Amino acid sequence: MAINVKFVGSFRGTSGKSKISFRLKNSVSVRTLVAKTVDRLPRLKSSLTDPVSGGPRSNMLVLVNGQEIGVLNGLDTNISDGDEVVFVPVVHGG
Repeated sequence: MAINVKFVGSFRGTSGKSKISFRLKNSVSVRTLVAKTVDRLPRLKSSLTDPVSGGPRSNMLVLVNGQEIGVLNGLDTNISDGDEVVFVPVVHGG
């Protein structure tokens, strides 16, 4: 099973990559995919994971096949063969 992950904005700069692919035996949740991404690219740990909870940060958008996970099943959205996941940093200002 192949899953493609793309990085946008500062995530691309931090990771040093625009995309990576995973070959997995089973479908995984977005939460698990974030952990696997950090395992492969440790430089993204502080950008993708919350230092207190250890889970994915809330200040990023995650798109699965072009849909934001908030309209799907959130961090429990299942990722299947051929899916594309995009991590987009959210920048706030005032």
